[in-house]
Amino acid sequence: MDDAEILQRIDELVDEEHKLLKKAEEEGLTDEERVRMKELETRLDQCWDLLRQRRARRHAHLNPDEAQPRDPRIVEHYLQ
Repeated sequence: MDDAEILQRIDELVDEEHKLLKKAEEEGLTDEERVRMKELETRLDQCWDLLRQRRARRHAHLNPDEAQPRDPRIVEHYLQ
């Protein structure tokens, strides 16, 4: 996945997250939708982390394609 693909995926995840947030404000979420919100948060953290890894590797003159998504248990505890 290159930077453009990661950014596109981030946009898709954010769009879905915004739709669920709007629904949460208007009528509330089902249990499944609340679970999906948590999944979206984790996936977004993973995507942003992967993008940061790629940029850091490029800055260090390393191959950005060698960056790997981190385990969700690691990225979900990052502070934003």
